[in-house]
Amino acid sequence: MQTSQDHSSVGVVRTQYRQLFQPPDAMTFASGERLGPISVAFETYGTLNADASNAIFVCHALTGDAHAAGLHEQNDHKPGWWDGFIGPGKGLDTSRYFVICANVLGGCQGTTGPGSVNPATGHRFCLGFPFLTIRDVVTVHSELVRSLGIKRLLAVVGGSLGGMQVLEWAVRFPDQVRAAVVLASAPKLSAQGIAFNAVGRRAIYADPGFANGEYYESEGPRYGLALARMVAHITYLSEDSIELKFGRRLQDSQQFAYSMQKETEFQIESYLHYQGKRFVQRFDANSYLYLTRMMDYFDLAEGFPSLAESLERSKCRFFIASYDTDWLFPTSQSRELVSALLSIRRHVSFIELRCPFGHDSFLIDLPPLAGLVRPFLDRTMETPS
Repeated sequence: MQTSQDHSSVGVVRTQYRQLFQPPDAMTFASGERLGPISVAFETYGTLNADASNAIFVCHALTGDAHAAGLHEQNDHKPGWWDGFIGPGKGLDTSRYFVICANVLGGCQGTTGPGSVNPATGHRFCLGFPFLTIRDVVTVHSELVRSLGIKRLLAVVGGSLGGMQVLEWAVRFPDQVRAAVVLASAPKLSAQGIAFNAVGRRAIYADPGFANGEYYESEGPRYGLALARMVAHITYLSEDSIELKFGRRLQDSQQFAYSMQKETEFQIESYLHYQGKRFVQRFDANSYLYLTRMMDYFDLAEGFPSLAESLERSKCRFFIASYDTDWLFPTSQSRELVSALLSIRRHVSFIELRCPFGHDSFLIDLPPLAGLVRPFLDRTMETPS
């Protein structure tokens, strides 16, 4: 549904829910545990064509959700997290394509996760939720696509953790994907990335409000979760972007306070505190623990002699983009992926984009990305499958 004010918007949308893996057909996780039913929250934009050949699935990043574009109400002030990229004439052009985005398994925005009620016990899962891998997330999303009557996706698109899901999908369900768009991502997380995740989890564990994950009847580990977000948010930026936006400017005065009681003195401190406070209002600490650990565990080449051999099962075209100021997922990791794909003669397009915004560039600097992704998808659509 399109608003009259903005013809590039998908307009007012609603989140839908679907129950999958109904018993006795429960889902088997990579860990061997079984669970069902699983509720999935998702949104769709655009119109599915007659032969269901124009569907694109968007995989969100670590703390994203199914609300990728449009507004939930006409007077909403904040649209979906990728609203600048999804819509008529945008990077994912909803005048041509049917776009799907779903909240990940283990999340806290409508899809079954640690905060959900375990049907077997009548109590919340908490840390009793099955151990989670990206393979499990993709299994659920693949089943969601099938339940919508779509046999093959035109493309799967995602950045960061979403890009890892795209790679897993291309390898695990090769007949379901015609094109893979991988943005600011990698076939595995670096040791530095694992280290930052570890610090964030430790902040949550150390918060007295964590209560071993059983905090839903209290305020929970608010301070620990906020600190985890503050640490993580630093990795999403670049040195240049922080310096340009904040420098060493003070927040509320023209001179130092010379007081240890004043916790927020620099603008960058105020910004990080704001990010932490806002995050606590919308995200669940247990989900954060599960999803960061899931990210740590991911290694596309695990169980194979090499990365190239893990990609042998894929049948799709690839578009891979990195950013020159991204130090969480540096270009060197994208180049490793591209080299592996070329060695097995896969169709792959690659570019390193210049942008000062660091890892978050794929969420911020959208026109250059749209100018590349749009023709890649159009060409995929026009090429016989």
